[in-house]
This record gives sequence, C-alpha cells and structure tokens, in this order.
Amino acid sequence: MTKKELYGKVIAYFQEAMPVAETELHYKNPFQLLVAVILSAQCTDKRINQVTPKLFEDYPTAEVMAEATPEVIYEYIRSVSYPNSKARHLVETARMLIKEFDGKVPATGEELERLPGVGRKTANVVQAVVFQKAKMAVDTHVFRVSHRIGLVSSRCTTPLSVEKELIRNIPANIIPTAHHWLILHGRYVCQSRRPRCEECGLLGICKRVGVEKP
Repeated sequence: MTKKELYGKVIAYFQEAMPVAETELHYKNPFQLLVAVILSAQCTDKRINQVTPKLFEDYPTAEVMAEATPEVIYEYIRSVSYPNSKARHLVETARMLIKEFDGKVPATGEELERLPGVGRKTANVVQAVVFQKAKMAVDTHVFRVSHRIGLVSSRCTTPLSVEKELIRNIPANIIPTAHHWLILHGRYVCQSRRPRCEECGLLGICKRVGVEKP
C-alpha cells in the first residue's frame, strides 16, 4: 500500500466513523479557549473542564483577567499541573493581549507564541480551532497514533517532524478536523498502554510501530 493510499483509507474511515470531531475543552470565546489550552499542558481535558467554569465565570475576558494577580488566579487552578507558573502565564498573557492586541487573540503562530505560556502546540490548537487554519498540533496522542497507524515513519522522532509529515499528506481543508480525529482516537481507542484494538476500524492497516512518546 502506498502512503497516498494509506492516508486515503485513514481519512475515509474517520470521515465515516467520526464525522463530527472537535475539542473537548469547554469555552465560549477565543480567549477562553486560549486559557483552557494553556492550562491543559501536562493535564487532562477532563480536569481542565472541572476548574474553568468558575474561572470563566469570574474572568471571562482578557480585560477582566488582566486586572487579576497570579495569586488570585492560582486559587482557581490549584488542582491542575504546575498551577503557579500557569497562573502567572495567564495573567501575563491577558495583560499582553490588552497592551498589544486590543484584547483579541491573535491569528498567527508568530504572534501567539509571543504570549507567555504559549508554545507551538498551543498556538497550533488555537489557530486550528478558532481560525480553522491548516495547523496540526502534535500531542502525545497524535504522535502515538500517527506512528502506530504508519502515517509517519520511525524517522519522525519529534513532534515537529510528525507535524510536518502529517501536513504534507493531509488535505489542507481537513487538517483542523484531522487533528481532532487523531487526538480522540488516541484518547479513547488507541490508548498508550492498552490499545483497544478490538474496537478499532483501522486494525487491518495499522502498523503498530513502537516508539517513545514525546
């Protein structure tokens, strides 16, 4: 099977099995998504969705959060991973959005990565979800699933190399959705320690390449 054929089969499967695929993070505006994605680093979406309702009730916009202090924000997010640094990043990001971006979440990766606590993966998520750009955020799920299925070769040993390979082979117009296909498949079916292969419609073409996650 050629790589083009493999990608075609995988895309066709997900289009049928998962026609609606979107982030599981809860948010009501671009700023809240940005906050949720920053918080989700090294933490589960389930945990983030437990702490953000009250946070977003009291601090729904960058304008409001910019007036807070890291110490106050910490009390809302103390149960997530690295709460001290994340609280500081959220306040600093809100202030930068007000000062440099008129309170709006910027649309480019270069601008997003200038914000405290925002790296390439977070910037790609925001661009894909909010602005529907052809950006592929590679987390541990995307990294693992891409290798196991055989979408990327064993030479792709970093998230960036996986991202570039996926971008080269997935049509640009479905990349934002494909990002969620791979995440959700990895989260609920192609799990790290005990993949639920008996439930997987891709079992017949899965390469099951064993690699270390990033």
